[in-house]
Amino acid sequence: MSQPQPVLANLTGAAVFLVLTVEEGGEQAVRDLLPDLGGLARSVSTRAPHDGLSLVVGIGSDAWDRLFAGPRPAGLHPFEELAGPRHLAPATPGDLLLHVRAERMDLCFELATRVTGRLGTAVSVVDETHGFRYFDCRDLIGFVDGTENPVGRDAADAVLIGDEDPAFAGGSYVVVQKYLHDMDGWNALSTERQELIIGRTKLDNIELDDAVKPADSHVALNTVTGSDGEGLDIWRLNMPFGSFTEGGECGTYFIGYARDPWVTEEMLRNMFLGRGPAAHDRLLDFSTPVTGTLFHVPSADFLSDPPPAPGTAAARAQADAPSAPQPPAPSANPAVRDGSLRIGSLKRSPSP
Repeated sequence: MSQPQPVLANLTGAAVFLVLTVEEGGEQAVRDLLPDLGGLARSVSTRAPHDGLSLVVGIGSDAWDRLFAGPRPAGLHPFEELAGPRHLAPATPGDLLLHVRAERMDLCFELATRVTGRLGTAVSVVDETHGFRYFDCRDLIGFVDGTENPVGRDAADAVLIGDEDPAFAGGSYVVVQKYLHDMDGWNALSTERQELIIGRTKLDNIELDDAVKPADSHVALNTVTGSDGEGLDIWRLNMPFGSFTEGGECGTYFIGYARDPWVTEEMLRNMFLGRGPAAHDRLLDFSTPVTGTLFHVPSADFLSDPPPAPGTAAARAQADAPSAPQPPAPSANPAVRDGSLRIGSLKRSPSP
């Protein structure tokens, strides 16, 4: 498998999330930067080698065909807006995602500065969020977030593309959403009521028994299974954010990596459109998404040697070259697969 980007690096104390759009004519500046990203990250990290600095870059569906000739990742498409009976998950613009994380914000800021400085006017920043670790990895609503991420080989199986799309093996997909919290409304609830909405205990982070966990709880609607009944997992690196300016906002930046974006999308469909007796995820009554974008995360090898730009002589030569037989395209829905993926469980995962 190709060398992946550092998607599976651990949660850190700080992060910068940047969503960018590529301006008309800015494509070459982006292409020129891609092979240098790893070197930029290493240069900054040498100042504090033990503080876990990493950079992951994602590319959106609309930008892909502007940047690269040749095939597209099988699962790459625009984020689908979800309009439920009471709540909306909007689809918002985004051509590039920069996910910068480290134990220290100064390292994140320095690397983000270098990358955006290289891009200059070739891009526009459409969303910037600075995340921080809150006590023992809790969300601002007081519950532990993401403690049931898969580990070891299970994590790689859940997140990294394999033989189902060999041209993009070692890559991944990522969905990002910026959720704003109604903290006054949430804090007016009793702890017991909050626990029923989330589906876990607040103090010790234990999942409620199925007999008492409501069907519209956050945990219940985050359970996604394949055709074999096995749970399908994602890799969450959510972080709280907030400000104190007039009209200041606070919330959770949801960022979920997956081998197949259908898994994350199915979780969101459950939350916003409902499933079974649940009309929607009750947490959405207190937490509202204002952004939503899907990106493909290429392998590090892809970034080091990207395909030619569209319309170039190299692209035409690539198109004219005989191609090797391709395996059948995978189903977009893991629930109809033969069950061989076996990538863990969302049952105990407490968030987006």
